Amino acid sequence: MPNQSIHQYENFPVASWLCPPQLRPAIVAIYHFARTADDIADEGQAPPTQRLEQLQHYRKTLIKTSAHGPNGVPHQWQWIFQPLHQALITHQLPTNLLLQLLDAFEQDVHNPPYSTRDELLHYCQHSANPIGRLLLHLYGVTDVRSVEQSDAICSALQLINFWQDMHIDVARNRCYIPLSDLSRVKLTRHQLQPGLDQPAITELMQDLVEWSRQLMLSGAPLALRLPGRIGWELRWVIQGGLRILEKIHHNQYQCLVKRPQIKVWDAPILGWRTLFMNRTYRDTP
Repeated sequence: MPNQSIHQYENFPVASWLCPPQLRPAIVAIYHFARTADDIADEGQAPPTQRLEQLQHYRKTLIKTSAHGPNGVPHQWQWIFQPLHQALITHQLPTNLLLQLLDAFEQDVHNPPYSTRDELLHYCQHSANPIGRLLLHLYGVTDVRSVEQSDAICSALQLINFWQDMHIDVARNRCYIPLSDLSRVKLTRHQLQPGLDQPAITELMQDLVEWSRQLMLSGAPLALRLPGRIGWELRWVIQGGLRILEKIHHNQYQCLVKRPQIKVWDAPILGWRTLFMNRTYRDTP
């Protein structure tokens, strides 16, 4: 059985101390569902065809569990789908959002290039935004403005994750930088290699970091509008993403040379910024 301890799955904090106890089982269930699907798509030495077959089986298991319960779920996935079924019943989770996550994982197996920023954001709509929407659903937040701002935050976090892990991804022959951006600085996808340090990379990453920052800021007012624990948790997540962008700047945008990371000594900075997120983040009238 995979390790079931609670980690952070890319774009959403899992069962942190800020999360209300009654929501933790559902959040953990969503986490394990997404984490396992991601591992099917990414981990190990299985060929792409086998990964896609497993993801299709996983998809069918989700659909069956949603409709008829966890009876008949393969043994190795029972620990995932039994609590997920309980979350689906208790909180009426939208199954279509879970299916969208699987769409993104299948897309990762195909490892396609992204021609434009719009294409990359379309990927984020499946890989990241459903997580935010599921969390909003658990907290009973459904208004259009909140959902749109959640999408902006989640897409920004996904982009930041791409830039943070860029040297790891290119070593695995993956590239999430849009071809249009590469072309603008006269680089190709295949020229990107771990350790590459040149002015074109700096120019490229400066632009991508600013794009990600502006996207994050466009969604940030949501954290100040949401009450209680969800608002505080979201503030922390936003400040963590912005801190990574800040570290990329301090590293002179050389994402192929050094991976920026949040360290223990960043906690006071994040705590201060979380506590004093000011009116510059608020919605304009």
